Amino acid sequence: MVSDRYDAQSIETKWQKYWAEAGLDRASDAPDDDRPRYYCLVMFPYPSGNLHMGHVRNYCLGDAIARYKRMRGFNVLHPIGWDAFGLPAENAAIKNGQPPAEWTYANIDQMRRQLKRLGLSYDWSRELATCHPDYYRWEQWMFTRLMERGLAYQADAEVNWCESCHTVLANEQVVDGCCWRCDAPVVRKNLKQWFVRITDYAEELLEDLDKLAGWPSRVIEMQRNWIGRSVGAEIRFGLEGRDEDLEIFTTRPDTLMGVTYMAVAAAHPLARAMAAHNPELASFLEECSHVPTKEAELETMEKKGMPLGIDAIHPVSGERIPVWVANFVLMGYGSGAVMSVPAHDERDFAFARKYGLPIRQVIRPTAGSWDIGSAAYTGQGVLMDSGPFDGLASHEAAEKIVEWLEARGKGQRRVQYRLRDWLVSRQRYWGAPIPVVHCDRCGAVPVPDEQLPVRLPENLTPTGGASPLAECEAFVHVDCPRCGEPARRETDTFDTFMESSWYMNRYTSPRCTTAMVDREAMRRWAPVDQYIGGVEHAVLHLLYARFYHKLMRDVGLFTSEEGGDEPFTNLLTQGMVLKDGAKMSKSKGNTVDPNAIIDRFGADTARLFTLFAAPPEKDLEWHDAGVEGAHRFLHRVWRLLDRLDGTGEEGEGSGGDDVRELRYAVHHTIAKVTHAFEHGFAFNVAIAALMELTNRLSDFEPCDEASRAAYREGLEALVRMLAPFVPHFACEMGERLGFSRPAVIEAWPSVDVAALERSEVNLVVQVQGKKRAEISVPKDCDRETALARALKLQAVAKWVGGKQVVKVIFVPGRLLNIVVRPTS
Repeated sequence: MVSDRYDAQSIETKWQKYWAEAGLDRASDAPDDDRPRYYCLVMFPYPSGNLHMGHVRNYCLGDAIARYKRMRGFNVLHPIGWDAFGLPAENAAIKNGQPPAEWTYANIDQMRRQLKRLGLSYDWSRELATCHPDYYRWEQWMFTRLMERGLAYQADAEVNWCESCHTVLANEQVVDGCCWRCDAPVVRKNLKQWFVRITDYAEELLEDLDKLAGWPSRVIEMQRNWIGRSVGAEIRFGLEGRDEDLEIFTTRPDTLMGVTYMAVAAAHPLARAMAAHNPELASFLEECSHVPTKEAELETMEKKGMPLGIDAIHPVSGERIPVWVANFVLMGYGSGAVMSVPAHDERDFAFARKYGLPIRQVIRPTAGSWDIGSAAYTGQGVLMDSGPFDGLASHEAAEKIVEWLEARGKGQRRVQYRLRDWLVSRQRYWGAPIPVVHCDRCGAVPVPDEQLPVRLPENLTPTGGASPLAECEAFVHVDCPRCGEPARRETDTFDTFMESSWYMNRYTSPRCTTAMVDREAMRRWAPVDQYIGGVEHAVLHLLYARFYHKLMRDVGLFTSEEGGDEPFTNLLTQGMVLKDGAKMSKSKGNTVDPNAIIDRFGADTARLFTLFAAPPEKDLEWHDAGVEGAHRFLHRVWRLLDRLDGTGEEGEGSGGDDVRELRYAVHHTIAKVTHAFEHGFAFNVAIAALMELTNRLSDFEPCDEASRAAYREGLEALVRMLAPFVPHFACEMGERLGFSRPAVIEAWPSVDVAALERSEVNLVVQVQGKKRAEISVPKDCDRETALARALKLQAVAKWVGGKQVVKVIFVPGRLLNIVVRPTS
């Protein structure tokens, strides 16, 4: 067979058209389809308009897995959609003077064409976009159910506020005290916000991490730390001249007798009340509103404070303790107040030294002494100067102190979480409207089911100021659904994490009009078998998705048996794509346009390089030479077609031993590539093995019926194993080889165990521990025979000659190490 030139463009166009018309990539919902099911999902993209190489790598990883599973006989669900709401669309609208909807839908159309051009085997019949009302309708429905259960509520909250953008920012969006988007200073202010009680699920979210055996341990640990379970005590300090108490939480109740001052956040009600008639204090509180909110930044910034002019009353000793406001205390953590024990906390120690506050040691080391004047002692020990608790070890004292407080109504044991309730409202336009109507008579009223969805007007254009929703009379003014009086719609929209927290479940029944998800579809497909995305989503998206899945379960959309308690069984976090050692970005001028690569080399070359260049969990360094090498490899495989009819004269090519060696190489490769798919997705290793097999086939000279049969067997196996990585190429090769079906749905090759049985094995020969040669010996070869054969080799003899053999280390079937020394 003489092949024509490998033309990637025409081949890829041909097979993409065929796959679409044949519907090869559609998952089957047929009740009588008894194939095992597999749900493979890559985190859906934001429709920014253009794919980058990070997208290409991510989606090709998922596609290789999905295609492999189809070839193994699975009914595979591999969907795609668009995380379409968010601030970038508003920014583009401001820049271009067009509604975000126009920009978003145009970008979706463009990116859809790009994804299809890569030959990704998505079930496009399930495509969804989170900005469509038929999607966010159910999100709104869910929110009203959470309101009914008390799991969604509105409350005043201290938030990061950007005046320029007129919106709340997450802590992660505040960079050096400024807005990540516009660089304007960020302040902390109190606003009414909508929350969902994720803290009610903190314990379950923590415990269920133990169920996620298929997740990277790094991600598990990040979530565990984010939830931050602490066991300690809630203690109430009285306030002099007031009927209220100052409540604090501490994990070290054994240090209670060492408290010398209290510290509250600038936003604490007590601080605000005391500042009402104190201009100097009010000025300090304003200064505190500009401090960072990230814990790491709080640790390194200068600690400042002012006395409030009020004392707390120690719950045990009755001592008066000054209350300060401090810039390192945040309302978002605990009660916004802390008890300060300078002798046993480094931060409290530094603050006390700065402002001349007392430092009282109440714990000493169990052995030796400690100079409390030079540093805080933060370890466990034995209590001292602690009244009735003197002499107790720290752990025992903590128990006794809590018991003492509980008996007198001044405290109790408590488990606290670092996790805070999820703030889900944003002062933006391009997002899903929160389904609430504000009525002067009825308060906040959830929108009834029959009035859902609350549609976002898509013809508005943001200007960079306040959300245009607030000024849209047709949207805002509405009658109260409860009493019928004039009322106002909520003009905040949902945090976009709301949309991305349940999309994986909607894919199971994206056209369902009677429920958020179809129960039978959830039973069929959920949970996701393999989820793929960046490690930067380890906490927020992945934690919110876990939480939302449990909410959907608990409102009765499915049971644990039907949809599972967790949304993702296995998680793969892929590395970034780098160029010149840095992450690709337009600002650095080191981006690579996937379209340019596809135009020049074809999609299969782009796919092959991104999957071969690095293990999936590691960063990938882009090299133009590597792309060219991948393209040359495909040409080498293509030329193997020319050897099908034989290259040598009868009896002059590869003989019986060569046939056995080739079949061993073929089936060894099948085993290796299969293992890569089944254990960790080391596709770089798998593709390297396919390259080695290609070399074997290139060196093989079929010359008779047996050798031609072995060659065809090897080439057909190679093509099938290439199909998940380079599907267009494999389909074209398969057609030319006479496959009855496209290669992408051919059966995955199976290992012939007999072919792996070898009468001879390769033995590594070392002298003084260094490899000098390899020899082929009978499988049952003994040490003496192996040594005799090795010493006949020139490569070995030159290192042994004239020396005395003092030791021979022999590992049957693997190693022969000859230890020598000079003769005397």
